[in-house]
Amino acid sequence: MKPGNPYNAQCPTRLILDRVGDKWAVLLLGLLRKEPMRFNALRRHIDGISQKMLSQTLKNLERDGLVKRHAIATVPVTVEYSITPLGMTLAKAVDPLRHWAETHLKDVQASQRRYDGSQKDAA
Repeated sequence: MKPGNPYNAQCPTRLILDRVGDKWAVLLLGLLRKEPMRFNALRRHIDGISQKMLSQTLKNLERDGLVKRHAIATVPVTVEYSITPLGMTLAKAVDPLRHWAETHLKDVQASQRRYDGSQKDAA
């Protein structure tokens, strides 16, 4: 199979890159990599994510085969999410990006301050 051209807007590879570039997806995969979790536990662990965004992101991850949804017959129904083997490969691939962000946060913030200061001076 010939590899696609991700620089072409029609390339299917972009669908995967969209998922990798989604901060919520990366954070969810990181949590689920450790252990299966229920919806509300995920929501409590990820500060700033809305219920709607969490639900949408989990559905996208499930559709892509990265997360598995397991409904438990209780009243009300309990739903638990776990990472799939495919999801684990992605989680392992994106974890270095999270680590890079943590390691270089101060450098990026310093660059932003310098840039913002130079833009004020230019105005």
